Amino acid sequence: MINPDILESFRRRFADINQEMSNPEVATDPRRMADLGREHSSLKEVVRKIDLYLGQVNEINDLKELAASGEEDDLVEMAKAELEELQASLPGMETGLRLMLIPKNPEDTKDAIIEIRAGTGGDEAALFAGDLYRLYERVAERMGWKTELISTSLGTQGGFKEIVFSISGPDAFGMMKYESGVHRVQRVPATESSGRIHTSAATVAVLPEAEEVDVDIHPNDLKIDVYRSSGPGGQSVNTTDSAVRITHIPSGLVVTCQDEKSQHKNKDKALRVLRSRLYDFELAKIESERSEARKSQVSTGDRSAKIRTYNWPQGRVTDHRLEGDDKNHALEKVMNGDIDDILKALRTAENADRLANM
Repeated sequence: MINPDILESFRRRFADINQEMSNPEVATDPRRMADLGREHSSLKEVVRKIDLYLGQVNEINDLKELAASGEEDDLVEMAKAELEELQASLPGMETGLRLMLIPKNPEDTKDAIIEIRAGTGGDEAALFAGDLYRLYERVAERMGWKTELISTSLGTQGGFKEIVFSISGPDAFGMMKYESGVHRVQRVPATESSGRIHTSAATVAVLPEAEEVDVDIHPNDLKIDVYRSSGPGGQSVNTTDSAVRITHIPSGLVVTCQDEKSQHKNKDKALRVLRSRLYDFELAKIESERSEARKSQVSTGDRSAKIRTYNWPQGRVTDHRLEGDDKNHALEKVMNGDIDDILKALRTAENADRLANM
């Protein structure tokens, strides 16, 4: 049985959050309200399951007393049958509840900003970056999420040298964060006349999209340059100073955006990316401090690590973080956006690791 004191601490915390959110002073603090709102959302279902679990435990205890009464009537027989049924279902309920009690990453509920960059492999790497972008578009479509293009740098033969876009929807970052890392492709490029298989790569960075209340950027810390867009996009894009480059002076981070015709829209999109990169940088520092003793590669999101290989000749996708039957998947299924099994296996592995460390 799960320690009742632990369960009660969750219920108390939920009650405290409800009380704090109704405090007029807290209501005027957007950052505090946003933090409390996320925690309230994550705890609501946990507390409901705790109540169901404790209710079943109490019912089992009552039935045990009735079954032990020594009576031999129909009521006692019914109690024994019900007791057997409830006891059989309790371990499964406990396992599910224990997983829910694992402290959730508050960033998991956020929207995501995804950056894909062509790596080694020249034109073929840029084409593969385009394939990954279309893969994630299909994932978003399957999940009912919304995608928005933020910035692009086209490859010379198609695809992208770099593409940045956002995905908005429930638990978008919590699901897509496992895509961070180096993705490798093995296939015969369209330009290869000898039929030789090439290996190329693209890197994917998945950032939790920061809200304005998450990151305080002082205007004096920004250097904003405007210039004429150099990419395709029509006459009005290329003949006006609509492109924007923002430099965050303290960190040295630079973000450019030139896809929109409006300088104002390009500036807004560039600030979204900058805010999310700064937020991710701070989170990475905190996570590094927290996880020094943790060895699991699944949850580190190490972007220098090769996480997946897409093998076209063999029609197979291999996720190098997984083992056994979870490791290999059908290429066609994955490229059509069906990566549910991979993400589920990665999340299960992470939860098992965190549960072991609780």
